[in-house]
Amino acid sequence: MNIAKIDLNLLVYLDVLLREGSVTKAANKLSITQPAMSNGLRRLRDLFNDPILVRTSEGMTPTERALQLQPVIRDVLSKLEATIQPETEFEPLTSDRTFRIMASDYAESTLLMVLLEHLQEQAPHISLDVITPSDVTYHDVEQGKVDMAINRFEELPLSFHQKVVWYDSFSCVVNANHPFIASFGKDQYLKSKHIWVSKTGFGVGVGIDPKEIQKLGWVDAELQKQGCVRNISVFTRHYHVALQLAKKYNLIATLPSRVAKLYGDDSAVKIIDPPFDIPPIALKMAWSPLLQHDAGHIWLRRLITQVAETL
Repeated sequence: MNIAKIDLNLLVYLDVLLREGSVTKAANKLSITQPAMSNGLRRLRDLFNDPILVRTSEGMTPTERALQLQPVIRDVLSKLEATIQPETEFEPLTSDRTFRIMASDYAESTLLMVLLEHLQEQAPHISLDVITPSDVTYHDVEQGKVDMAINRFEELPLSFHQKVVWYDSFSCVVNANHPFIASFGKDQYLKSKHIWVSKTGFGVGVGIDPKEIQKLGWVDAELQKQGCVRNISVFTRHYHVALQLAKKYNLIATLPSRVAKLYGDDSAVKIIDPPFDIPPIALKMAWSPLLQHDAGHIWLRRLITQVAETL
């Protein structure tokens, strides 16, 4: 295939078609007629000798070949867009931009609280719109509708840019009067009742089945390797709820250490190392290739990295 003979507009058509999943929506996005977009899809099929999009019960679905092409085409076009755009500097002191950040309860409690202090000093007119993982899809991030996703991700689309913010260990938060506190070991840990708390990834969450150990996360997966199961009494998606429950009742909350330290000065609770090893977790920030070269976004990423280093 000789690239000199290819109409490069077809790559733009392909990018938008795969993002929109609809000939009509793609045509509207590019401000062209539907017949013109249909003709573009026909030419793409001829070019790649592949259907590209096929109609299924769920609508227009990309083929395997199209899915392979998508991150490559998106990367090429985003770099081209960045190259031809006039260079502009971002002025945080005067900017009134709103950054939309998807953040887990964990990230919001530990990182964003401190980030806000820095924003008030360096960019007093900037606003943060913090939304939960349940409010966001991968598509929203890929489209640049969400500036940043900050969470613990098991996996991310290959097209996303990502960076580890920090690694975190685990700690146990217990009531200062917990009956097992004087001899806290693995046996006492397993005899106690526990609070499970977690929410990762994107999309609307579903109920937890305590029997599906692999879906419960790091703590329970590690216990399963040792042939053990803990007795979980409460399932919640909010770390502060878990901390309050551990403080009031004889329940153990095994949480990322940075969250546990939020209660480090509270005499009503004790923070103890878990009586078994749990692999550390990685908090990551992820963003769309569409925003990779945006001056304001670059500034925000650097600021988040700097704030994380101070913590």
